[in-house]
Amino acid sequence: MGLTQSTSLVVGSIIGVGIFSLPYSLAGFGPISLVAMGIASLTAIAFAVLFAALSRRLPADGGPYAYSRAAFGNGIGFANAWSYWIDACAGNAAIAVGWVYYVEHFVNPGGATGVSMLIALTCLWLPAVVNLFGIRSVGEFQVVTVVLKFIPLLFMATVGLFFISSRNFSVWNTSGDSSLSAIGGAMAICLFTYLGVETAAVAAAKVRNPRRNIPRATVLGTLASAVVYMLSLTAVFGILPAAALALDENRDSYAAATNSILGGSWSGDLVAVAVIISGLGASNGWTMICAEMPRAAAEDGLFPGAFTRTNRRGAPVVGIVCSTLFASVAVVISFWGTDGSTVFTTLVLMTGITAAIPFGFSALAQIVWRVRDRRAGFTPHFLRDVVVAVVSLAASIAFIYYSRNTGDSWYVVWGPFLMAGAALLIGVPVYLAERGRMRPPEPVEYDPSRL
Repeated sequence: MGLTQSTSLVVGSIIGVGIFSLPYSLAGFGPISLVAMGIASLTAIAFAVLFAALSRRLPADGGPYAYSRAAFGNGIGFANAWSYWIDACAGNAAIAVGWVYYVEHFVNPGGATGVSMLIALTCLWLPAVVNLFGIRSVGEFQVVTVVLKFIPLLFMATVGLFFISSRNFSVWNTSGDSSLSAIGGAMAICLFTYLGVETAAVAAAKVRNPRRNIPRATVLGTLASAVVYMLSLTAVFGILPAAALALDENRDSYAAATNSILGGSWSGDLVAVAVIISGLGASNGWTMICAEMPRAAAEDGLFPGAFTRTNRRGAPVVGIVCSTLFASVAVVISFWGTDGSTVFTTLVLMTGITAAIPFGFSALAQIVWRVRDRRAGFTPHFLRDVVVAVVSLAASIAFIYYSRNTGDSWYVVWGPFLMAGAALLIGVPVYLAERGRMRPPEPVEYDPSRL
């Protein structure tokens, strides 16, 4: 993949269906969610700058996993690889659940749970088939879907701004909690929509001229996503009151807002179609990432060797199939006993917990390396890199802290932690089985021209 396809991978992975389902999940917090999105956007840009800098130093396949392994050894490397793999699979499951909201704009209006599950599983397995045809199919599919998904976002981020009603912002915080708690809770959900800033770094082996293209694709893709996110989300909250956004009938929020602007239902139908295509594109990119992480770890001896197997088109078959099965199980568990926005939000928060671990260790790796650089006399961009790494580390910790769900049941409130903890524990026997064949990481070169 060149710069265009790499940037499309980043944008396509960031902008899935998360932003399109976000108003429904944030309705309980109210317009104060826009403050949370602003903070999340700045945090995402910090992560983008972090991964851009790290990819110049170490353009290794696996991204966050490769950085933590090189800095802290195989034990921490395995924990981060496993956590990121869980993150990617759970994120793909969340995309599939959000996708259901827009497919059900046309079918299953009653929201029968069994049918909803089947729709979500379709969103997982169709991209898996595309990925089995190889990286060229993935790259081409990403470029097409990125163009299509930007249409409803750009419409809402431009035309939608002219239809904002100030009275919809009169009640700023509808959560019943303090402003700080509301912003923190909403931010944990908002940050999910930015997961994907690291995807070009994870797929480094699939990128041409990685030291040049990965940093550019990472920063450009994140900035483009941040602009349309902030403007379009402001428009949706300004067009529909929070009480209306919380209704199940409006869980396809962008379609409902578009219908409010243009009248009738035809415009909302077009938006729903665009989001459906967008969701397939995001799942397509994440399916590749789900397979690339275990493949990179397997080549280093940290994951079972089966993950390195490819078909005649070069697609990592075992990784694609196992990752999609893992995501399918997450979908079924999430639908079991919950409904509405809780299913989507639980998966989102589980994804945040498991993403924050490798993100945080990547920030720690950057701090360690830059301090060593300074001691060796290599000081270009030292202050910038350390400040960005510290902000990223703090954001990762906050990401975990605020990843509790809302609800009366302890299972619902702590569901994201229970699911993340169970998934992480499954990795313990895998680590014990593989540690005897793990190869030591190669030392990282200190080349000031790459900083």
